[in-house]
Amino acid sequence: MALQPAAGARDLHPRQVDRNRQLCQRLAAVYRLWGYREVAPPMVERLDTLEAGGGIAERDVARLIAEEPLGLRPELTASIARAACTRLADRPRPLRLWAEGSTFRTFTGDGGGQRLSERLQSGVELLGVRSAAADAELMALLLACSETLGLQASHQPRLLVGHHGVLSALLEDLPAAHRPRARQALSGFDPLAIARLPLPQAQIDRLQALLRLRGEPTVVLPQLRRHLGESPLIDELAGSLEIVAPTAARLGISLQLDPSFQPHFDLYDGIVLKLVCLGAEAPVEIASGGRYDALVGRFGAEAAEAAGVGFGFSIEDIRDLLLRPGSRDPAGRPVLVAYGNHSSLARALECLARLHEKGQSAELLPDACPSRDQAEAAAQRRGCSALEWLP
Repeated sequence: MALQPAAGARDLHPRQVDRNRQLCQRLAAVYRLWGYREVAPPMVERLDTLEAGGGIAERDVARLIAEEPLGLRPELTASIARAACTRLADRPRPLRLWAEGSTFRTFTGDGGGQRLSERLQSGVELLGVRSAAADAELMALLLACSETLGLQASHQPRLLVGHHGVLSALLEDLPAAHRPRARQALSGFDPLAIARLPLPQAQIDRLQALLRLRGEPTVVLPQLRRHLGESPLIDELAGSLEIVAPTAARLGISLQLDPSFQPHFDLYDGIVLKLVCLGAEAPVEIASGGRYDALVGRFGAEAAEAAGVGFGFSIEDIRDLLLRPGSRDPAGRPVLVAYGNHSSLARALECLARLHEKGQSAELLPDACPSRDQAEAAAQRRGCSALEWLP
C-alpha cells in the first residue's frame, strides 16, 4: 500500500502537467486583459470559512487533525471572499481577483470508505458590484475564456443559466414547510419526489411543468413572466442574457435557461452558471459559478459592498476533453541529441546548448549510440519530435 497514492488521489505524468500549465496560462492571460489581479488563498482554512455558512456540506470538506477545526479547501470562492473582506477591505471596489490551485473534496467510494479527490481549479471573483452589470461581465468573461481554450463544434458547448432568486419566487405560493423539499426535487430533476409532496394536485402539476421548463432564453423567459408577472429579477436576467447572446452565438455556445438548475454547492443567491461540453462518453462540466452576495456579507462586508460573483474552471476536465487518448502534442516534444562515440560528447553538449538558445526543447541521450538507426529508434521510443545525430 505504501507504493500507492491515497485513495482518490493520482499521480500526474509530465504531459498532463504541461497541458495543465498551458491551460492555466491561457486563462490567466484573459483574466489579466479584463483587469483581474492574481491572489493566492491558503489551502488550509478554518472549517467555518470552508463550509460558507452551511453552503458547503461538512461531508464534502476534508478535515485536518489539529488543535483548531481546520480543513482543506473544496473550492476557492469562500477563501477569496474572506480575504476580500479582511486584508483587502481597504481596496477600492469593484475588486477583480483571480486564482488557481488545487481543491480537495471528500466522497464515499464504492466500498463505503471515505476518499479524497484533488482537482486543479482556475477562476475569477468580482466583488463589490450589486448590479446586473456584474452578471453580464461574468458571463462575457466566461465566454472569452472559453474561446481561448479552443473548444470545437463537436464538443457541443452549452452554457446553463439559472437563478436562485427566480426559483425562490416560483416556490413562494407553496407552504413554507414544503419549499425546501420542492426545491430539492426540482434541482435534482426528480418527478417522483414532486408527486409525493403533500400538496394539492394543481400545485403538483405546476411543479411538474416547472421541472421541464428549460431551453432557449427567448422561449423560457415569456413563460417565466406568465408564472411571476412583472419581476425585476426576470428583467435583469433577460438583460444579461441579451447582452451575451451574440457572443455565444459567434462562438457556437448555446445558451440554455433552466430555472430549476442549482449547483452542487449551495453558495449562490443570484444567477448561477455551468458550462457543459459533450465528452467521449458523457457530458462534462468544465466551469461553474454564480452570484454569492450573502456569503460576502457573512464575512463582514458593509451592506453596499456585500456582493460577489465568480466562476471556476476545472482544468483537468478541460485537459481530458481536449486531449484525445494516445494523441501527441508536437510542440511539447523535445529533439533528441545523440552521438556515436564518447569523443563526440562535448560536441553533443554544444549542439544541445544551441538548440536551447533557439528556444527548442532538447534532451541528450547520455550513452553513446553505435548507429543512427539505433538513435532514431531511441528517439521514437522516447516520443521525440526529431533527432540530431553526431557520428
